[in-house]
Amino acid sequence: MERVTLLTSDQLYNSYIDPKYIPAGQDKYYLRNTQVCAPKNGWRHLNSFEIETLVKNDNTAMSWDNILVTDQFDPMMLKNNKFYGFVRIGRVTDNGLQYHDLRLSCGITNSSIHSCDIGDDCAIHNVHYLSHYIIGDRCMLFNIQEMSCTDHAKFGNGIIKDGEDESVRVWLELMNETGCRKVLPFDGMIAADAYMWAKFIDDRQLQDRLKAITQSMFDSRRGFYGTVGYGSVIKNSWILKDVKIGNCCYIKGASKLKNITINSSDKEPTQIGENVVLVNGIVGYGCRIFYSVIAVRFVLGSNSNLKYGARLMNSFMGDNSTISCCEVLNNLIFPAHEQHHNNSFLIASVVKGQSNMAAGATIGSNHNSRTNDNEIEAGRGFWPGLCSSVKHSCKFANFTMLAKAAYPAEMINPFPFALISNDEVHGELHVMPAFSWLYNMFSMARNNWKFAHRDARVFKVQNIEFDAYAPDTIEEVIQARKLLDLWVAKAWLRSEGTDFAGMSDDELTHIGRKLLNGDPEKVRSLEVLGENMEKSKRKVRILKPYESYHAYGDMIVYYAVRNIAAYLDENDNEDFRSLCNRFDGERKRVWFNLGGQLMSMDDLNQLKSDIKDGTINTWKEIHHRYTEIWKRYPMDKLRHSYLSLKHMFNVDTMSDEDWVMVLNKGIEIQKYINDQVYETRQKDYENIFRRVTFMSEDEMLAAWGKLDENGFIKQQREETREFIERIQNLKKRLL
Repeated sequence: MERVTLLTSDQLYNSYIDPKYIPAGQDKYYLRNTQVCAPKNGWRHLNSFEIETLVKNDNTAMSWDNILVTDQFDPMMLKNNKFYGFVRIGRVTDNGLQYHDLRLSCGITNSSIHSCDIGDDCAIHNVHYLSHYIIGDRCMLFNIQEMSCTDHAKFGNGIIKDGEDESVRVWLELMNETGCRKVLPFDGMIAADAYMWAKFIDDRQLQDRLKAITQSMFDSRRGFYGTVGYGSVIKNSWILKDVKIGNCCYIKGASKLKNITINSSDKEPTQIGENVVLVNGIVGYGCRIFYSVIAVRFVLGSNSNLKYGARLMNSFMGDNSTISCCEVLNNLIFPAHEQHHNNSFLIASVVKGQSNMAAGATIGSNHNSRTNDNEIEAGRGFWPGLCSSVKHSCKFANFTMLAKAAYPAEMINPFPFALISNDEVHGELHVMPAFSWLYNMFSMARNNWKFAHRDARVFKVQNIEFDAYAPDTIEEVIQARKLLDLWVAKAWLRSEGTDFAGMSDDELTHIGRKLLNGDPEKVRSLEVLGENMEKSKRKVRILKPYESYHAYGDMIVYYAVRNIAAYLDENDNEDFRSLCNRFDGERKRVWFNLGGQLMSMDDLNQLKSDIKDGTINTWKEIHHRYTEIWKRYPMDKLRHSYLSLKHMFNVDTMSDEDWVMVLNKGIEIQKYINDQVYETRQKDYENIFRRVTFMSEDEMLAAWGKLDENGFIKQQREETREFIERIQNLKKRLL
């Protein structure tokens, strides 16, 4: 147990670094001096008049010889302060600073300053203990209880300093409560880094290399000071210890900030508000953290928000995300996540972005397990409904929606854009593939637009695919159609009383495909059952198999036509025939969502190999590789689009007649999307239960606006017009 010990005055103010960690020929300020830029005309000692004035203004110092100032120094602006150790003070005048409604005179009053560097034109008032910090120009520090930095400060990075034991290293235990997927946080970490590290725990060589790369990324020497960037404001706060603060940061009323890096800039300022507790973490640029938030062992991506009492622990939260009120433990969350209800709960999960947790959603409860070593993996666009309870382990395809229910057993949903619901009356699990395409197009199309629209990051380190129709989802669509082929065939054979136990999957798939491309009523009359979708003995009923199958087919065509049309429209030197010759070959069937960036498994495997053999040696180089892959991604996506189209129509090459047919189909699908966007929104206007609170049509329109004037509907109509015009122009190349 640590005890209060008695120190000599020399130990009290001159023992910041243990002498054994100071290199020969250096003094205890050697690292501090590398962090500070000397003023243009250098530092100088105080003159006798300045010392006399300071003493008259109730200032004291261990030694006035240890106080250095610049040529512009007004001693009248320093009152009732105590200076200890070596202190350097930048320009001090009788001017003032203002931020919002806070106005303070420049200078230092009623404060205790221990071995600090203070920039030009700063206002420091009522700071009871300011120790070993470098304060940038034009900073405002007001009413702070304690602000200190230790010689072994790591500022939230998962490293150890010289002489420290491995046991003090801070890890993030992501995706699993046991810590088996732990990663080291570091300043600059993005979701791609965290997922590559946490996912491939079976690759011991990769794990060791990533740890070594992270440790070598930072200086292990002791003695670096805490920093506050220029133009930052810190007021009415209690404890800031071992904190690195960027430029133009605003901190008001924080309770405790310890072992933290807070990234902030004039273009992407970060704000931290009242009663916030942040311990052992990294805060990205442009973040907002307010109102009694507690975050411990975390990384928060850029342009993200934590608010209203949220608890975030052992978790990574991606860019452009918001978490309010709720409890989030042991998670890896990709960009564009929303969770803002007091009674929602997320634990031991990887949620791959563009997601929304409704009120009452409890995702990851492990009450059906004897241990806490299970997980949930949810693809992009995961949306559990009100009061949904999901036990782990579960895996969900992209854009899965869960209807309100307490789901009693583990689930695997391979169908993208599906709606899962609990039929408690009949004791069945119901799954409707392609639900969003069939019945919720307004929301689906708007979500596709809004995530990109809300991306307010100025500097975009994490590359993000926001489009719902992308290679990862389309591969799920292709596999979903195969499952429908197989399960419809089995349903048909069961209805005929035919034993199919000895039939191959290819034989069954052939039967199912024929049925699904034939009489729809024949398929609609069947009881189609899912297999290996829930760990239970109850039926898993597939709803609307015929409609879903053809909706998936339309998605493939739409994905391909949209990408190919956009490319050919921008490249007049290319035509459909050159496209066929250029992109012939095997389709890449495994696409990996690495923190929001899609890449082929080939690219990912090459990246891991290059990390392990030393070709790549820093996180900067890893991020550069991400960017190189991202630059190639449009062409990779285009190639995948063409090969997906070939698969859809089962042809070796696309003839001119095939292209005309596909382009016409693309126009037909775009018109369907446009109509469904309007019609799905129109249902709200026509639903008597939604209208019941309005006394008149005028009141409803005042609240909602006219349907035809809806901004997104108007935008969708314009996009449809432009799409059709583009397709018609491309058809002229073929005719």
